[in-house]
Amino acid sequence: MKKGSVRWAFKVFVLSLSLSIVFSLMSQSLLPTLSSFFSIFVIIFFIFVAVVFDMIAVAFTTINEDKLLPYKDKKGYNMALSLCRNADKVSSFGGDVVGDICGILSGAGGVSLVLNMHLEGEQVNLLVTCLVSSLIAGITIFCKAIMKSYSIENCAKIAIKTGSYLEFGRKKEKNKKH
Repeated sequence: MKKGSVRWAFKVFVLSLSLSIVFSLMSQSLLPTLSSFFSIFVIIFFIFVAVVFDMIAVAFTTINEDKLLPYKDKKGYNMALSLCRNADKVSSFGGDVVGDICGILSGAGGVSLVLNMHLEGEQVNLLVTCLVSSLIAGITIFCKAIMKSYSIENCAKIAIKTGSYLEFGRKKEKNKKH
């Protein structure tokens, strides 16, 4: 194991710990106050974000630089190439950091949804909580499974699209500073 890998893993640990604390505090304070409709929206939103970032992580894990060559003249190529060369970090950030935090937040949305149902009885509450959390997990896993196949087959297109979004964001950030 390279020294840089351990350093990266520690940075990811600190980042994920910090983000988890912030998002957990937010979810503990905000989610219980949401209506059922917004709780469902939060659940769907975080499942979507987790699936998209997992798709990106898989794409960069499976791609090699040769697959990017046909896109050499496209916007996003340089960023995609850089991300391809750092596939372990992209995969860790997209699949682990973002994916796990989104999983926690979609689960918190599920708890909020159940709390808003104002169920009578401890057993009914337990049953509905188990059903909702199982449904959230099942939908997330189902969507990720579908997206993994798509991501492997279309890794170059996903890499170029991701690269172009990041380049666009980087240019916008540079324009703000000047």
